[in-house]
Amino acid sequence: MNDRMTTPWAEYALTRFPEDPRDQMRAWDAADTYVLRHLAESGTALSGTVVVAGDRWGALTTALSEHRPTQITDSFLTQEATRANLARNGAAADAVRLLTTQDAPPDRIDVLLVRVPKSLALLEDQLHRLAPGVHEGTVVVGTGMVKEIHTSTLRLFERVLGPTRTSLAEKKARLIFCTPLRGLAREPNPWPYRYQLPDGVGPVSGRTVTNHAGVFCADRLDIGTRFLLQHLPRSRGAERVVDLGCGNGVVGTAIALANPEAEVLFVDESYQAVASARETYRANAGEGDGAEFRVDDGLTGSPAESVDLVVNNPPFHSHQATTDATAWRMFAQARRALRPGGELWVIGNRHLGYHLKLRRLFGNSELVASDAKFVVLRAVRK
Repeated sequence: MNDRMTTPWAEYALTRFPEDPRDQMRAWDAADTYVLRHLAESGTALSGTVVVAGDRWGALTTALSEHRPTQITDSFLTQEATRANLARNGAAADAVRLLTTQDAPPDRIDVLLVRVPKSLALLEDQLHRLAPGVHEGTVVVGTGMVKEIHTSTLRLFERVLGPTRTSLAEKKARLIFCTPLRGLAREPNPWPYRYQLPDGVGPVSGRTVTNHAGVFCADRLDIGTRFLLQHLPRSRGAERVVDLGCGNGVVGTAIALANPEAEVLFVDESYQAVASARETYRANAGEGDGAEFRVDDGLTGSPAESVDLVVNNPPFHSHQATTDATAWRMFAQARRALRPGGELWVIGNRHLGYHLKLRRLFGNSELVASDAKFVVLRAVRK
């Protein structure tokens, strides 16, 4: 596979993270090369503070590294990919400033590049957070594939920053041009969003959940998680439990409420998710020391054979691509981290065939519960 992105300035060797030679998906796409070509051809002055929001795997940040940009991302994996790609292309580690979506953005922004995220809510939150640093002279350019840019996307730029138009499509990619307006009357940022859980979902029934923008099903309880909450494993005594890919933390919080002696690790690669989980847990289970919150590539930071129970609702999308690579990695990480006799509980759509993957990794898979759409599976570490 060609791993080199060609730009008007140079070619860059880029990979995703974690690097996998079998991975056929590139670390950049036509939306990245389109916006870089536009910057070169338009003669945009890449001076002052350059901010890149939503970079997928560090392609834009790496290509612009000589201009010392600030990258803002929700993804731990993106930050790791960016560090690796900077080193791969001979850029100094301090050539860019790496911020998360939970960090305060720069006070002044002179060039703002926005890689349109899959989540419109995350875009809304980020534009609101970036708006105070944008001035009338700021160059604002968004980029994405045509299928990622909708009328609602353009209206969001207009509502938060100012008049917006789009480019012609090239290689199924499109640019967004926005002219910031001083004194634009905008509504307050609606994120984070809080709602009350319904009855019939175990220990968290009627509890309040906090969702930062971009977290899966941020405005309601999704039906898969609801089904899992109705069939949670029974945790007893001083166990170490992991809510793997924790999202808003409602599953780990339910386990903690059912078993106050449990030590629960909430882990996700999304900074927004871990912030949500922390707030959800503390609002319902208190400020005790029975929980740990970690942004990481799953369980890579956990020692082998250190965990008693892992509960997992794995994603099956990476940005717009459908893939089971993340589920495979999570299951393998869980097997390594579990003690002998430890259990992995998984919720998934019936058609995904997770029972086959679990049997290959664990040598066993038990159906705990099922309905027309979902299955809850249990695998035991031998």
